[in-house]
Amino acid sequence: MNWKCHAGGAIAYGYNHWIGRFPSGFVRAGYLKLWLKEIGMNTHVQMGCRFLHGRKVSFGARNVINFGCLFDGRRFQIRTADDVSIGPEAAILTLGHDPQSPDFADRGGDVIIESRVWIGYRATILPGVRIGEGAVVGACAVVTHDVEPFSIVAGNPARAIGERCNKLVYQLNFRPSLV
Repeated sequence: MNWKCHAGGAIAYGYNHWIGRFPSGFVRAGYLKLWLKEIGMNTHVQMGCRFLHGRKVSFGARNVINFGCLFDGRRFQIRTADDVSIGPEAAILTLGHDPQSPDFADRGGDVIIESRVWIGYRATILPGVRIGEGAVVGACAVVTHDVEPFSIVAGNPARAIGERCNKLVYQLNFRPSLV
């Protein structure tokens, strides 16, 4: 292993086991500004979130990342636009394995989440997925394919169950001091 791999692992360990559990949003935000590829203005990451590789994760402005989320940026990018709300314990995955591969080969892709997306509690977003503007992903949904803008999806695998208003104008403004 090279020194970059070791350094990256130490940085991830430091955040995931110490800084990410520290009850100060200010301290966590400072660490994340140095580690993540990008973190937009007024984006808040709650305690207990884990990052497998922060340099491949970009958050837009005014995102709310609830407690216990997992961001797998090991090989591919995770990018959110503005005003995205990600519910507690959601998992955004960019890398897995090809189940048909005789040698257990890796398979993955970037995950792109557009503006004003709402991802519910314990939802799982699989590699290579794009979630369109204003879409809603229901609690515990497993998203295996792209989600159309302003659609509401739920289930395992997630499928469309409705549509959301397409005239969204809100901006998230969540800034608690200790979570």
